[in-house]
Amino acid sequence: MTRTETGPGAADGLARLAREVRRDLARLNHPPAAWTLPATGPDGRPALDVLVVGAGMCGQTAAFALLREGVSNLRVVDRAARGAEGPWGTFARMETLRSPKHLTGPDLGVPSLTFRAWFEAQAGEAGWRDLGKIPRLDWLRYLLFVRDAAGIPVENGVAVTALAPAAGDGLVAAALDGPSGPETVFARKVVLACGREGSGGRRRPELGGGGRVLHAADPIDFAALRGGRVAVLGASASAVDNAATALEAGAAEVTLFVRRRHFPQVNTSKWASFPGFLRGYAGLDDDARWRFATHILAAGTPPPHESVLRCTRHPGFRIRFGEGWTGVSEGPDGLVVETARGRYPVEAAIVATGFDVDLVQRPELAAFRDAILTWGDRVAPHEAAAHPEAARFPYLGDGLELRERVPGAMPALSRIHVFNWGVTLSHGALAGDIPGLGIGATRLAQALVRDLFLADADRYAERMRAHEDDELAPTPYFVPRAER
Repeated sequence: MTRTETGPGAADGLARLAREVRRDLARLNHPPAAWTLPATGPDGRPALDVLVVGAGMCGQTAAFALLREGVSNLRVVDRAARGAEGPWGTFARMETLRSPKHLTGPDLGVPSLTFRAWFEAQAGEAGWRDLGKIPRLDWLRYLLFVRDAAGIPVENGVAVTALAPAAGDGLVAAALDGPSGPETVFARKVVLACGREGSGGRRRPELGGGGRVLHAADPIDFAALRGGRVAVLGASASAVDNAATALEAGAAEVTLFVRRRHFPQVNTSKWASFPGFLRGYAGLDDDARWRFATHILAAGTPPPHESVLRCTRHPGFRIRFGEGWTGVSEGPDGLVVETARGRYPVEAAIVATGFDVDLVQRPELAAFRDAILTWGDRVAPHEAAAHPEAARFPYLGDGLELRERVPGAMPALSRIHVFNWGVTLSHGALAGDIPGLGIGATRLAQALVRDLFLADADRYAERMRAHEDDELAPTPYFVPRAER
């Protein structure tokens, strides 16, 4: 399934909805008047208030939240083409989202911007009632509708290649590369909203295979696997969805290798998606947050039953539990997957082992690498050794900002805010999972607004003292300023 069927008037329905969105936003005084004060970069040009890196679900929602707060001196950039931001139209291969259809987030509380409003504009109330879960590509189309209807500016094909402290105080230098060539911009704040891969990188076990082993996030020509044998490593939803996609493309046999003795059975992350947890988690002390987060990470997440059933309906599907790969070698007709129990000739091998959270791996953060405080710096050494993945998460401040390992060593670090999966240990799943998205974007925007005001508090005080309001001029009680 790639798209829910809609009626012949779907385009007209979306046009009417877009007009309704704009009316609703106008009633909410959106966009409000810009209020931030100008700043100048070392090059003498105006500096940005905020640079948002990434325009997928998290990036565009963060930008929308900032626009709602009157912060319009911003740029939102994404290296991908329009529609290819994030996983939805690229390497995500599930039929439907696992989240319930009623969840909100990208709308930021505007009813006409909800997925339900978008869907009903095309399929009517009966269509919404009959909908089970949200088709993946419908979610992508919905996100693009929100972007356009809300007027969120996005520059596609623009990559951020490096971030560094700017000369002087108060700015971050960002090296960009886009259609117009390389440029350097200066920003008072940078938001890293570049998805799960932007939290670190793809997790690729060192297995061999001469570079022919594919990662689940790679572009994969599944049609080329027709009639062949495929091996997939992993127990995640991504692993199962890649196996299902290969089977549906005509692969004769797909074997899923799972290192665990069985799939994870309980989705603890789903339990942790209620408002109390999402809003209150960041208020816990370090020990409590560490206990919650390490339990959730260790428990794992079961693949959705819909994904599993996509596989089990095919006679060529196999699962080998308790059997991870020890290596992959090149064979005469393809690859040979090696485990402690045997050798398996296949035409294709896919590792669905996810992404690491390790910001110090990100090339654009090389200038800050040694200064970033992580959870491994905050917990006892034996705890960091027992939970190495959790230990690599950045230890963020109240505004989702990076913090210094040595206070005062690199103040510019606090001007970089994380809005991807890297927030999870410090703030809960507020960026990356839909349930916490609206809470996370609002928290982020409010923190940036606070910081932008505080940085210029003296200048605002001067403007306050110089402010003139002739409210009483039409009355006999008005006193000119010079006479007061």
